[in-house]
Amino acid sequence: MNVWFRRPRVFLDDIRPDEADALADIHRDAFARTWSGDDFAALLSERVVIAMGVRRQTLFGGRRLSGFVLIRVAADEAEVLTIAVRPGDRGRGYGRMLMEEALRHLYRERVAACFLEVDRQNRAAVGLYRSLGFVVAGERQHYYSEPETGDGTALVMRLQVR
Repeated sequence: MNVWFRRPRVFLDDIRPDEADALADIHRDAFARTWSGDDFAALLSERVVIAMGVRRQTLFGGRRLSGFVLIRVAADEAEVLTIAVRPGDRGRGYGRMLMEEALRHLYRERVAACFLEVDRQNRAAVGLYRSLGFVVAGERQHYYSEPETGDGTALVMRLQVR
């Protein structure tokens, strides 16, 4: 097979502390409310935060960060703080890969439940979370101060991990 037509290899691994600015760039392209590199650096320094990335192999063998997920664990519960994929890499299943690996990690760590908030108008994300077993546990009206669509209502979703 010609190397030029081969699908890029994809890798899941931990986010490094020096990648805080890259996370901020990806997040800025995904959400109206942005976080700075310093915000991400602070989160990455917390022992209770799990940070995983998905990387695509480049043409010359390097690995480019395509997306990430950050999850905070407290006792036997976890909260997805944020998940984002570069616009050009969306629709390839990277968000699902990140969430599935994160949930496997939570299961191994004996976490009982995982929570997240998602804009109820974000059909792709809501569909992904439902397909992973998350159920709506409540709503937060006007949660997003600068909604891209709709009224900014967040669905609070919950998954029983164990």
